[in-house]
Amino acid sequence: MNKSILKFMSIAACCVLACACSKKSDDNKKAEADTIPVVKLETVGEEEVEQTFTYTASMEADKINNISSSMPLRIKSILVEEGQRVGKGQRVVVLDDVNTTTYELQVANAEAQLKNVQINYDRAVELLKIGGGTRQGVDQMELQLANARNAVASARRALANARENSVLVSPVNGVVTARNYDPGDMTGNLPILTVAQVQPIKAIINVSESEYSLVHTGMTTTMTFDTYGDAEFTGTITKIMPTVDAATRTFGVEISLPNRDDRILPGMFAKVNLVLGTARHTVVPDRAVVKQQGSGDHYVYVYDPKTETVAFNKVELGQRLGGSYELISGVPAGSQVVVSGQAALANGKKVQVQK
Repeated sequence: MNKSILKFMSIAACCVLACACSKKSDDNKKAEADTIPVVKLETVGEEEVEQTFTYTASMEADKINNISSSMPLRIKSILVEEGQRVGKGQRVVVLDDVNTTTYELQVANAEAQLKNVQINYDRAVELLKIGGGTRQGVDQMELQLANARNAVASARRALANARENSVLVSPVNGVVTARNYDPGDMTGNLPILTVAQVQPIKAIINVSESEYSLVHTGMTTTMTFDTYGDAEFTGTITKIMPTVDAATRTFGVEISLPNRDDRILPGMFAKVNLVLGTARHTVVPDRAVVKQQGSGDHYVYVYDPKTETVAFNKVELGQRLGGSYELISGVPAGSQVVVSGQAALANGKKVQVQK
């Protein structure tokens, strides 16, 4: 083979090799471009956000009245059952009135004694007028007259008490929450009935002492109950406890709920939402928030247009605001955050922005 042919073959081989290298380089560039994730961005800003704090509480009766007798008596009948609604002044218990007759006799005797003392006093006054008696005698009779009048008043009070205790009534509108005796039992140390007033009904929450200056009576709250799903009930702060618990650094706040339809019962578990002012915080779409697996930490990818990379910023979430989250910290306002394509990202990774 002559030199011309060899030279031609050598040149051809170089051309083929050059083309192959060029094609490989183009393929590598294309493959590298294909591995850069494509992301969608959104610019975030600050908003004035209501600072809502959530507390838990068990509902309590506004008032609890224990109905009992002031003296040991046998129960004739109990006119209501546990769980029954009762009205103020409604008869609920009838007791044996055996003592009533005794007290009536005591009143009659006291009144007779008073009448006798009054006659003697009047006679002593008349005698004094005609010179047949002494001032000392009249004064003594006045003392006896006063004592007799007091005895009548005392006997009448005892009779009224006996009569009052023979028929017991509910002092409030409410629900019978306890019944400790049956007809035929003698009354003892326990109340015969317990009546709880549930209109209104109340809850007591424990608020951090750092919020003490933000809470005042008359503020409204919203409550939700597992029993009623997302239904909200409106309550009002009626009392703020005057001391702070040294162990928990919290103070008690009493909230009253009208409960006109009796839907809320004592013992129900409540979530109480209380708004304590506003604050300006960054708000991001919920699609931007990534929860780290195996922990409770949350992150947001923030885009840097200079390096075309993303940073994995840890954030502290505040409230959920519809389709967004309030951020307490982690992302400054004006940042561009990734809202789509996070699955292929890592801290410092280069990205392509979707047009």
